[in-house]
Amino acid sequence: MDQLSPIMLGFLGSLAAATLTAVGAAPVLFGRIPSRATRDLSLGFAAGVMIAASFFSLIIPALDAAEPRFDNGAAPAAIVCIAILLGMGAVALMNERLPHEHFRTGREGPEAASLRRVWLFIIAITIHNFPEGLAVGVGFGSGGMQGGLPLAIGIGLQNAPEGLAVAVSLLGEGYPKLRAWGIATLTGMVEPIGGLLGAGIITLSEPLLPWGLAFAAGAMLYVISHEIIPETHRSGHQNKATLGLSIGLVIMLFLDVWLG
Repeated sequence: MDQLSPIMLGFLGSLAAATLTAVGAAPVLFGRIPSRATRDLSLGFAAGVMIAASFFSLIIPALDAAEPRFDNGAAPAAIVCIAILLGMGAVALMNERLPHEHFRTGREGPEAASLRRVWLFIIAITIHNFPEGLAVGVGFGSGGMQGGLPLAIGIGLQNAPEGLAVAVSLLGEGYPKLRAWGIATLTGMVEPIGGLLGAGIITLSEPLLPWGLAFAAGAMLYVISHEIIPETHRSGHQNKATLGLSIGLVIMLFLDVWLG
């Protein structure tokens, strides 16, 4: 693995993380669907993993990468802050411009009556999964195995409950088990595209490293705040969701220190 290029590592790492979406959705094939409280706890875990990954695997390395380039101590912080806001703004713009549908809140974005509902679901989850693949690719592109492996493991862990949430929601809309599992699996497959793009940009242009790391962090933070945490609090299981978030955060922190 060490002999592979950072770009290939970014692609393979994000692909491996994406496959756990299919693993997480697998219970719907056997009719063993966890309770809503358990699913909210799992999504809270996913949010905790993403928060820790954003700060410890992306924002702090972005600051470290920017500091040697500037004598002014404020410049690295300014670059990282701007890049975080750009990442959040990019996902917000996709939410605004692309027609999509959330499982609870309904349609968002421009009118798209000609699109079948299943494709609206796929677009919504694609918006959320692309930044995760981008983050994994940036990690591998900037630090090779050491920089990308903790992110790939963390994102993979949080993909499992996301895949289950998608599949269960599709079952609730009347989709057959196999189709619900297949669509949930498909939503994760955008991550290798993001991984390839993130690793490629960082590898080809080193000055973009702090920008890319912080941009990926901002994109993930927007997804956490806009979608995942509100979803876990809609059914009265916020205590379990917060417990899951705490567990996910400390596990990701441990993985980042241990593997990174």
